[in-house]
Amino acid sequence: MEHIHPGADTLALPPILDLTAAAALLENLLTLRGRPLSLNAGDVQRLGAQCLQVLLAARAAWAADEQDLSLADCSEDFLTTLNLFGVAP
Repeated sequence: MEHIHPGADTLALPPILDLTAAAALLENLLTLRGRPLSLNAGDVQRLGAQCLQVLLAARAAWAADEQDLSLADCSEDFLTTLNLFGVAP
């Protein structure tokens, strides 16, 4: 998830990505599958393991579909949490 595709759809991630947000996140991602997507993580204040699993599964799905999936405007909280989980953006 590195570069932004010029024609990509954008999905703004909510501030709180915890267990209760995981199902909605998955549903939103499934509706956008099959085309380039940029995830805007600028408002993320908290990222839980369940939503991280959904995001990692999305990364694998987009790669399998040979579509671009990128992160944009990542908040410091989002990047710090990724680092704590040992995941590179």
